[in-house]
Amino acid sequence: MKTSSNLQLPTSYFPPRTSYFQLLTSSFTLLPFLFLLFLFPNTVLSQDEEKKDYSEAFNLIEVWLDAQKDFDKLPGISAAVIEDQEVLWSGAFGQANKSQPVPMTAETLCSICSISKLFTAVSIMTLYEEGKLRLDDPIESLLPNYDLKQQFPESGPITVRSLLTHSSGLPREANAPYWTGPDFPFPTKEEVNRGLKEQETLYPASTYYQYSNLALTLLGEIVEQVSGQTYDDYVQEHILTPLQMGNTRTELPENLYGSSLAIGYSALDREGERPKVNFFQAKGIKAAAGFSSNVLDLGKFASWQFRLRDTTTAEILKPATLKLMQQVHFMDPNWRSSWGLGFVVYKGASGSTWVGHGGSCPGYRSTLQLDLKNKRAYAVMINAGGTNPNRYSSGIYGILNKVKSGKKADTDIKFEDYTGYYDARPWGSEEYIGSWEGQLMMINLPSRTPADNITLYKHIEGDTFRRVRDDGELGETVVFERNAEGKVYRYTQHGNYVYKMKP
Repeated sequence: MKTSSNLQLPTSYFPPRTSYFQLLTSSFTLLPFLFLLFLFPNTVLSQDEEKKDYSEAFNLIEVWLDAQKDFDKLPGISAAVIEDQEVLWSGAFGQANKSQPVPMTAETLCSICSISKLFTAVSIMTLYEEGKLRLDDPIESLLPNYDLKQQFPESGPITVRSLLTHSSGLPREANAPYWTGPDFPFPTKEEVNRGLKEQETLYPASTYYQYSNLALTLLGEIVEQVSGQTYDDYVQEHILTPLQMGNTRTELPENLYGSSLAIGYSALDREGERPKVNFFQAKGIKAAAGFSSNVLDLGKFASWQFRLRDTTTAEILKPATLKLMQQVHFMDPNWRSSWGLGFVVYKGASGSTWVGHGGSCPGYRSTLQLDLKNKRAYAVMINAGGTNPNRYSSGIYGILNKVKSGKKADTDIKFEDYTGYYDARPWGSEEYIGSWEGQLMMINLPSRTPADNITLYKHIEGDTFRRVRDDGELGETVVFERNAEGKVYRYTQHGNYVYKMKP
């Protein structure tokens, strides 16, 4: 099941012991997404161009995501594309609760896990602007009870900046087994702090990249210590309420679990099933991994960033402060991991800077990625583990970037006669045929990179088409055949038949 909308916006965690290679291929970072999108040479719509008609692209996105949901055995997936201050497209497929069933919608809440860190980073920077802390303040000066052992005498100080850029040298996690199922025993803030004295640094400060939920957890405690408010109240007052993010919380709303809040499911087992994952609260780790939201609220958060970067007027932060956050402040010595202040930052092949974050919590995967140059953002949420939301956001990007003229050709061809699903078995699964800028379009389903799998056919006469090669020349012929009622029921290509699956 899917829903979609076009709305106007108002004015993780990595699994334990993740290698950097796994990091690069996980949904947490932008890098795999960017590797895929760089395959498409055209940039997205500039602000000065005439608005394109993306209706055929939106249809193909929905066809593709609906198929991927089934072939990838996803319980549910929601997604949104934001263009500056507008939700360009949003949609959802599958179930938020398989036992009821409750359909997934663009409004469905999910754990956003490590995307929570962006709200913690913004909170820190509001205090920075007020002069209540400095980026190079050592952690001991802000948290008097901090007593984690520094095992490297030659180390420089662990600072606010190093905490924000995951270069502090702190351990990845607090001293508790909270990523362990089935009950995920997240510690309270008091338990986090009691466990510090049993931990020690992994590296000297500002030496290596080491992703750290503990670092962002301690930044949440700094927000409380410096502001005099609880973390929850501070984030609500200074970020969520001003941005009208009424569907974003610093915890998972248990009273909505199974209805507005999607149930989380596990990675696939050998039987191809995804068992239900137990409900959890991040408690003392909430500043690093505790939030819930939906793709439309993340769209508001993205629009705020585009809006702020394009003005001289402060809104929550000064424009210069957000731009500072979205610049590279630490590069790992291997040159493969670059971080701003809370944001992961990457340079696109076209010269565009991308920023964002991803999340992975028990039963949920999510991503929010922003193309700063073109003012486009992509949000995806999946209520299942062992998935890669960047795969779907990159697919959405590729389809939209495939649009050239953005205008439907003036033609008398009745594309609806040919549109539908065709049975590609046993060689493949399905084919979908539709229209694309005045030509017939075919795509294989499922597809990891849908834009690469689009094949176009030029109309010759009657029910005869010819494939358009990459160089523009015409290739083989495809002839559609009709039944006694005049409806297309199959096509022939290379002397073989492929039958239509659905009317």
